[in-house]
Amino acid sequence: MSSSDILERPDVRESETGNANEVFHYVKKNKIAESAVMGTMVEALCGEVFPVTKTPKPGSPVCPACKEVYEQLKRD
Repeated sequence: MSSSDILERPDVRESETGNANEVFHYVKKNKIAESAVMGTMVEALCGEVFPVTKTPKPGSPVCPACKEVYEQLKRD
């Protein structure tokens, strides 16, 4: 599995509480559009499962666990 198969950009679920500490997660690239259109669930690199409902903006906070897993994948 190559890193291009793993992710494109972080994606996140909508916060129902309006939490300012919300982070964006890394997910498989080919699942982003399907989830956004169909509402299917995606699994982030950190293991969290959610539907994609938002697109990150530059500078958006990234899940530390997802970032750590992604950095490990890039080294292999």
